[in-house]
Amino acid sequence: MKKRSVDIVVISDVHLGTYGCHAKELLKYLNTIKPKTLILNGDIIDIWQFRKSYFPKSHLKVVKKLLDFSSKGTRVYYITGNHDEMLRKFSDTTMGNFSIVDKLVLDLHDKKAWIFHGDIFDNSVHHAKWIAKLGGIGYDYLILLNRFINWCLIKMGKEPYSLSKKIKSSVKKAVKFISDFETTATDLAIEKNYDYVICGHIHEPKIVEKENKKGKTLYLNSGDWIENLTALEYNKKRWKLYQYSPEAVQAEEEDDYFEQETKLSQELLSLKILMKG
Repeated sequence: MKKRSVDIVVISDVHLGTYGCHAKELLKYLNTIKPKTLILNGDIIDIWQFRKSYFPKSHLKVVKKLLDFSSKGTRVYYITGNHDEMLRKFSDTTMGNFSIVDKLVLDLHDKKAWIFHGDIFDNSVHHAKWIAKLGGIGYDYLILLNRFINWCLIKMGKEPYSLSKKIKSSVKKAVKFISDFETTATDLAIEKNYDYVICGHIHEPKIVEKENKKGKTLYLNSGDWIENLTALEYNKKRWKLYQYSPEAVQAEEEDDYFEQETKLSQELLSLKILMKG
């Protein structure tokens, strides 16, 4: 398959090792791109909920693909999150093109990007970790239940439904937390004169310009590969939010197949002309 060249790709909150992870879909996406820099912005492997009994081949294939990027010339940064916080003991470790860091600042065409997972703004992670871990387990099973419900809805010819998004949008505390998270991140970025602030953690993909009395910045969140199946892509000095869809990947595969068929037909035609000559 012909791959899209992209300057930077940011993914976060994959949660490999959990039932909710869409590893197969992520692998399909990764197989369509050729990034110069790949930023894994936290919670890639869910060490909090790691089970020896559950780490299927599709999850291992994603790990292998991420390492393949590094071995083939892509600069890979693994930024630690709360679910993979055990890796923080290895922060600032570099092996070839692969680095483990807690945060990252990149210069992008005379602009500065400040990149971190975002759990530093979540008090439950720091002051009541057992509640956060329990919530993570509950969230994983909620996603599993949601998949079964959506399977039934699709069989009945109805649109799929997101339980977790409904809960988030209906619970005032959840809405306030997301709003406070974005405000805190952008206020700090403006204070530090960063043009971009890039986070994960809250599973809410977004690109929006934020402004206060001191200035403005572009807030970006890479979303997740549990519900939204999103990534951030930076190319030709512009950011965009990528959302996975089977149709989009299939279209890329069909375009590649058509291109190969056309090239083969041209080569056969050239060969026939040479043989006649």
